[in-house]
Amino acid sequence: MKQTVATDKAPKAIGPYSQAVKSGGFLFLSGQIPLDPATGELVPGDIRAQAGRVMENIAAVLEEAGAGFDSIVKSTIFLTDLGNFAAVNEVYGSYFEAAPPARSTVEVKGLPRAALVEIEVVVAVTP
Repeated sequence: MKQTVATDKAPKAIGPYSQAVKSGGFLFLSGQIPLDPATGELVPGDIRAQAGRVMENIAAVLEEAGAGFDSIVKSTIFLTDLGNFAAVNEVYGSYFEAAPPARSTVEVKGLPRAALVEIEVVVAVTP
């Protein structure tokens, strides 16, 4: 059984997917790019601004699902330039008080809307 999760506080899906799906004790968040939920446009600014918007979008979906950053068990960060690794790490790390999740970071050729960063997470939740 699966249940979709959606909130207006995060960008609407720009394709045939859900913001998140809850199933089997886990919440799977679709990758978030730095879109402003109010405008649907990419946020202006550098990689730090983009990473911050991505993390706020994740926070909004987590809140809607009744979860928090402390429940994330795995994340994947997609960067168009691994040269931005340290800056994204700094922003990303500020959202975890203790015991950050397992994580992968990969460089990709491109992301939707020419974003510099996309992050997806898997969360442990009560079924």
